[in-house]
Amino acid sequence: MIKKGMRRQIVLHYIFVVFVALLLVEVIFLLAIRTYYYDSVYSKITTHIGTAEDFLKYEISGERSPNQLQKLLDFFEMDYTELQVLTQDGNMLISSTGFQPDRTITTSDVPEAVGGSVGRWVGRQPGTNESVMAVSKLVHINGRETYVIRYVTSMERIDSDLLNLTLVSIGIGSAVMAIVVLFSFGLANSIVKPLKNITAVSAQMAKGKFTTRIKGDYRYEIGDLASTLNYMADEIIRSNQIKDDFISSISHELRTPLTSIKGWSETLVSGGYDPEETKLGMGIISKESDRLIGLVEEILDFSKLQQNEMKLSMGRVDIKVLLQETILNIWAKAEKKRIHLLLECEETFFIKGDANRLKQVFLNLVDNAVKFSPEDSSIVLSAQRLTGSELAVIVRDSGIGISEAHLGRVRDRFFQVDALNGGTGLGLAISQQIVELHGGKLEMDSELGKGTQVTVILPMTEELPPEAPQAENLL
Repeated sequence: MIKKGMRRQIVLHYIFVVFVALLLVEVIFLLAIRTYYYDSVYSKITTHIGTAEDFLKYEISGERSPNQLQKLLDFFEMDYTELQVLTQDGNMLISSTGFQPDRTITTSDVPEAVGGSVGRWVGRQPGTNESVMAVSKLVHINGRETYVIRYVTSMERIDSDLLNLTLVSIGIGSAVMAIVVLFSFGLANSIVKPLKNITAVSAQMAKGKFTTRIKGDYRYEIGDLASTLNYMADEIIRSNQIKDDFISSISHELRTPLTSIKGWSETLVSGGYDPEETKLGMGIISKESDRLIGLVEEILDFSKLQQNEMKLSMGRVDIKVLLQETILNIWAKAEKKRIHLLLECEETFFIKGDANRLKQVFLNLVDNAVKFSPEDSSIVLSAQRLTGSELAVIVRDSGIGISEAHLGRVRDRFFQVDALNGGTGLGLAISQQIVELHGGKLEMDSELGKGTQVTVILPMTEELPPEAPQAENLL
């Protein structure tokens, strides 16, 4: 007995389906063969009756007599078949066997013949219990005499042949079922064994052994499942590595400002410094505190986005004004590296969005451009209408660029192209998610050593803004 499980279910279901199919085929086949043989006998008798009737109308005349009944037997007689001449009441007048039974024929073929059709009856012959077919037909002699011609033929040989054919069919069906059983076990094993292997490896992965891999050249859906689990393990290892790198990076990012804050705090508490030194120390503490706040806010923003808890304050946003504010906020940092910030936006574009969150996106993109651009270079911000109702905001620099290997991963969370530049590696991941919340998309195009272009595509609003004073060009 097969123990419970998928193998048992596959085998039993497969056997059941094939068994039912074979049973239906054999039953239909045997019924068709039986019907064919029985109809052949019936057709042969009815054809013979029709032929005999054509000769009968010219040969027999006069009153009923034994000689006349004998002529009926001569005209209608068939080989290997008993011919009976009956009255319409079913009483036998004469038989080709020579026996004169004293009984009335009560089978259904006689009333059918009297009713005008060719009667047919299949059953057991009284007395002998032999399987027979009886075919009866009403015959008129010169319009005066009416008789029922009844043929009785044995079906024993046909039934014997049908029985042998049934046994052969059962034998063939049994052989087919035996093959099906073997095949079903093979099929079940081809599915269950890989699944057991996959289950065992998955259990190892569940215990934290993510270096374990599913080995084997599996095909179709099982192969897809194995590949997916292996890919999942690779992603978990990569995520763990990214997490470890992030913890290491964020620890360093937090330690640096905290060390400065702690050092200057202890120095100032000890006293004895002139106002200028005190002012310098307080400035460093303030600056490093702002840096800590920025790191914490970035992590909190990412957490909100991951949990779908970030709420947008939607309104009408003037993109040109937003880009001008972005340049003003980043101008001091760019000035230290003598980087020129240029704005190319002749038109005024309005979109529906959260101005603060979109400004956060543009600040991050421009800050990255400044961070990875050489001194005395330029960064261009531009806005232009695309086909349809979309707006493209482009940040283009001529910095160090991003390699093709890193370009596909640069928007992944915690990923940093150059860890020495600091940061959490969350900026682009957060920016992309904010853009997607606005129904837009963020695209990047870069070539190592030649610079990077980041394009933010946002849907434009069809609603016209109220007239307002134009903002002055801030450049």
